[in-house]
Amino acid sequence: MRGLIGKKIGMTQIFDDSGQVTPVTVIEAGPCVVTQVKTVDNDGYSAIQVGFGKRKSKHTTKPMMGHFAKAGVEPQYTLAEFEGVQGFEYKPGQQFTVAIFHKGEKVAVSGTSKGKGFAGVIKRHGFHRQPETHGQSEYLRHGGSIGQSSDPSRVWKGMKMPGHMGVDLVTVKNLKVARVDEENNQLFLRGAVPGANNGLIIITK
Repeated sequence: MRGLIGKKIGMTQIFDDSGQVTPVTVIEAGPCVVTQVKTVDNDGYSAIQVGFGKRKSKHTTKPMMGHFAKAGVEPQYTLAEFEGVQGFEYKPGQQFTVAIFHKGEKVAVSGTSKGKGFAGVIKRHGFHRQPETHGQSEYLRHGGSIGQSSDPSRVWKGMKMPGHMGVDLVTVKNLKVARVDEENNQLFLRGAVPGANNGLIIITK
């Protein structure tokens, strides 16, 4: 398996044998169960669909209940697809744990960033404040000019302006695995991971 679905627990720090401190993010990675094996003949592409977390039957739609029943697994909270390993035979119902990762290898982590609501240009884009002197009164944190007047008589697309910030799909690459706790299904990654605590994330090799 090329990756797992997980849940961000939070950040902490660990110490090595020499006393060096390392900030890490603790992730509950898996166990993930195979719910469907997609092939080029049947689906047009090749992928392994896995599920993570348990969901009550009363909270699951009838089509998804049939999907899980066909695979012979319990209703899953969320699904994701990963690239399969060449030569490995996948079957519905197979379970993959955090043991697929090893200390020292690098992974990519995708998650939904924290929502920050409506933000100004200083917070959203890192603008500087305008001068506080020379008659400046109420435009200290404003964005300033956004375009020309007669030509082109419009605002260019992509102009950095105030707006909704956060709740974006963010991927952080090359995070190093600091520790693998197979007993508790926990993965310790060096550095920060996008999203809030208890948020769903995808870890890919």
